[in-house]
Amino acid sequence: MRRYDTRLLLGILLVVGGLLSLLDAMEIISNAGGIFWGLVFGAVGLIFLIMLINNRQNWWAAFPAFTLLGMSAASFMTGPLEAVDGIVFFAGISLGFWWVYITDTERWWAIIPAGVLLTLGIVSTVDNVSEMATGGLFFLGLGLTFILVAVLPGGGARSWALIPGTILLLFGALLGTPYSGLTNYVWPAILILLGGYFVLRFFINRSPE
Repeated sequence: MRRYDTRLLLGILLVVGGLLSLLDAMEIISNAGGIFWGLVFGAVGLIFLIMLINNRQNWWAAFPAFTLLGMSAASFMTGPLEAVDGIVFFAGISLGFWWVYITDTERWWAIIPAGVLLTLGIVSTVDNVSEMATGGLFFLGLGLTFILVAVLPGGGARSWALIPGTILLLFGALLGTPYSGLTNYVWPAILILLGGYFVLRFFINRSPE
């Protein structure tokens, strides 16, 4: 059987791109560029996804797989759907980190970028579809992320995350209210409480001489 190489793939991509451009010029379809790159991102993302599924040791492949699949899905969104392409894109990247954590809870660090990225996606979508102030929403998402760090499986040794999580939730809840002035004291409170926690743990864990 004749061996196929990258020239075949490049040729197919050029033909598909040309056909999409022609259909766009004839006003049969729109967003030809988005469709083309969506297909490219989706195909490459599926390659990484297959690598990930076939060998769980390839956990790193979750990052390009879900990122590219998120980019692919966002590329197809036109018209009214453009308002939610942000959450689709960020949710794709977030899903990669969630996969890394769920498949091995020892990799708890993945919870933080997963939560932050999903929060960014939600905030960008709310910005697009409403005039709601999203500063508080952002901090609520950060706070919930730290709470998840503490309470999800394997979180018994990460109770420290409850401190910034609770304070960030309070910070987010206060923004946009008549009590928003209290937020000036939140960051000092985070530093004091978190620092005090670690100092206390140091003395508690010291072995008696």
